[in-house]
Amino acid sequence: MADDARRALITGITGQDGSYLVEWLLARGYEVHGMVRRSSSQGLDRLRHLAPAPPEARQRLLLHDGDMGDAGGLARLVLEVAPHEVYNLAAQSHVRVSFDQPTYTADVNAVGTLRLIEAIRGVQDTLGRQIRFYQASSSELFGRVAESPQTELTPFHPRSPYGVAKLYAHWITVNARESGWLHGSCGILFNHESPRRGEEFVTRKITRAVARISLGMQKKLALGNLEALRDWGFAGDFVEAMWLMLQQEVPDDYVVATGETHSVREFCEKAFARVGLDYLDFVEVDPRFFRPAEVDVLRGSPEKARRQLGWQPRMTFDELVATMVDADLDLARRELQQGISITVGP
Repeated sequence: MADDARRALITGITGQDGSYLVEWLLARGYEVHGMVRRSSSQGLDRLRHLAPAPPEARQRLLLHDGDMGDAGGLARLVLEVAPHEVYNLAAQSHVRVSFDQPTYTADVNAVGTLRLIEAIRGVQDTLGRQIRFYQASSSELFGRVAESPQTELTPFHPRSPYGVAKLYAHWITVNARESGWLHGSCGILFNHESPRRGEEFVTRKITRAVARISLGMQKKLALGNLEALRDWGFAGDFVEAMWLMLQQEVPDDYVVATGETHSVREFCEKAFARVGLDYLDFVEVDPRFFRPAEVDVLRGSPEKARRQLGWQPRMTFDELVATMVDADLDLARRELQQGISITVGP
């Protein structure tokens, strides 16, 4: 590795955002280090597409075992990598699951962020230079919204253990920044999707079902609140905003959003229409999928990001839905070819 290369450390590198951020950084000559939580299955599927990349680029991607619950391990990792930039994307990221696992969610999303910041704080003294830090905040901080659209100044009112844990991580980053010992920026990202989205999230659950239903592999799709309104963008666009935040001399917080809202119902309508079907024939509402405390509408104002970072989303909502459906159609066809043709229940 070249000693003069910019080095970035990404926690949560195996997730949707991590995979797009890797691509973005490698294309700009970075040496990229990713922290991977050890498990029985390493979950590297979202990074396998990098295999055809030029050998020079692949050699600049290194993975390390690590865990947000291990303060000592985080300190050793940051010291070993000596990064110029750290992107904290690691999280228990499913809002509904956070109601069932609130303690785990708090430990990873809230206290885990503090452990990482403390590791950076200690290593900076050893390195004799500042490390720039990105914290993945969330539109779930707003919860029961006080105004629309939501801006960087909108009061927070989280409505889930996930949102509460993310709020702690957000404020501890701001506190460290205002205390003068962390170059920390928070990206308050609204919903961002892609074909790499986990199948437990509603958008991917929809497009996966659309593909399977169109090929006769599934009969119905059960969902919760069809009237929930969200500001949906493309994850590949949003990682650019993350990077731009850390290129600023003065750290700050930014809402990253499209400024548009669409309902879950509209997402279903467009996704099924992509394969010539009517969603009303297949979608069923199931109370099991409603949140205990619902967030009805989220819409962000990206004006500050546009003004100060020069960032704006490129992919439209219709293009996003089409991209996801088409990718899941390809996946479902491959499953059929491999003999995976079982009928999936609702």
